[in-house]
Amino acid sequence: MEFVYPKANCIAGVDEVGRGPLVGAVVTAAVILDPANPIEGLNDSKKLTEKKRNALYDEIKEKALCWAIGRAEPEEIDQLNILWATMKAMERAVAGLSLTPDMVLVDGNRCPTLPMASQAVIKGDSLVQEISAASILAKVTRDREMEALDTLYPEYGFAKHKGYPTAFHMEKLALLGATPYHRKSFAPVKRALNLE
Repeated sequence: MEFVYPKANCIAGVDEVGRGPLVGAVVTAAVILDPANPIEGLNDSKKLTEKKRNALYDEIKEKALCWAIGRAEPEEIDQLNILWATMKAMERAVAGLSLTPDMVLVDGNRCPTLPMASQAVIKGDSLVQEISAASILAKVTRDREMEALDTLYPEYGFAKHKGYPTAFHMEKLALLGATPYHRKSFAPVKRALNLE
C-alpha cells in the first residue's frame, strides 16, 4: 500500500512506544526529515533488529532537520490514563521541535491537539518515512531507559521484557511487588499492590 503524502512544505512524523508496558514512561518522538539527506532502511521499529535500530537511531539524529522526544511518566499515566498521557507526550514531542511543521502525521487512528494541521495514519510506522524515524527514536530511547532500570532492579528482568506484562514479569511482580516506576493504575500492578 502506497501512502499519498498531503501537500505540505514541512512534515513531521510522530509515534509512541510504551503504551502496553506496566512500568516506565510512554515515550514519543517527532521527526522532520531532510529531503536532501535521505536515510536508507527506515521501517517500523518493531520490524528491525536491535542492531539495525541502534544504527538508524544515530543516523536519524545526525541527518534529520530536527527531532524531539516527548514523554509522560508513570504518575501522569496513572492520573490521566494511558491514552491521554500518550496524547500529551506527543504534544510535547511536537512542541520540542526546533522547526515548526505545517503538517504532522501521527501513527495510529487519532491525533493529539496540535496548533497545526495533523493527520492520523493507520500503520504509519510502516508507510511514512517520518513516522518510521519517530518510531525508531522512541523505541531506542525507551529500550535504553528499561536497560538502565534493569541495573537498579535486576530481579525484574526489565532489560529483557522492557516492562511488558510477560509471564516472567508477572511472576516477579506477584513475588516482589511493584517498583516506584510501575504504573499503579494498570490492573496487574494494582493486584500486586493490593489496591483493587
